[in-house]
Amino acid sequence: MNRFTLAIAATATAISFASAAFAGDQYVDDTGFAASGYDVVAYFSLPQNPVGQSQPAPVPGNKAITAEYNGATFAFSSEENREAFLANPAKYAPQYDGHCAYGVAKGGKVPGNPTLWRIVDDKLYLNITKNVVGFWEEDIPGNLNLSTSNWPSLDPQPASDRAIPQWSSAAPKG
Repeated sequence: MNRFTLAIAATATAISFASAAFAGDQYVDDTGFAASGYDVVAYFSLPQNPVGQSQPAPVPGNKAITAEYNGATFAFSSEENREAFLANPAKYAPQYDGHCAYGVAKGGKVPGNPTLWRIVDDKLYLNITKNVVGFWEEDIPGNLNLSTSNWPSLDPQPASDRAIPQWSSAAPKG
């Protein structure tokens, strides 16, 4: 192989690795923010209702208090929450890049609705509709096993470009 061929091969390999590093973009809806502009850190301080009951409303972020992660802008209700996120964004960001946990369990990427949430094992999961929440909650451990096994093949695919059904976000504020 000559130097030119080696250079092209090395460049192609570098591009391949770079593409893999940026695969799996965060779901962002028409608000322009991840999690529709809700404060992802605040979910962890909200009381969580038992399975079968709706969760409390999420806390809207402030468009003046933001951070970038996974190719998206996240909004926060306070500087303290922003700093907590920056210290460990993977802890607070919704699982499956903000896509519906049940959708991933079924093998696809569909939007996650930030008002339909649950924290399981200190991780934030979103679902797309109230009906889907019911299906997901019928067997959360089994669905998480499926979604965990499906995610490696779905992650490199582009983020969903679908809108959240019947959705009108109030977030972010400010």
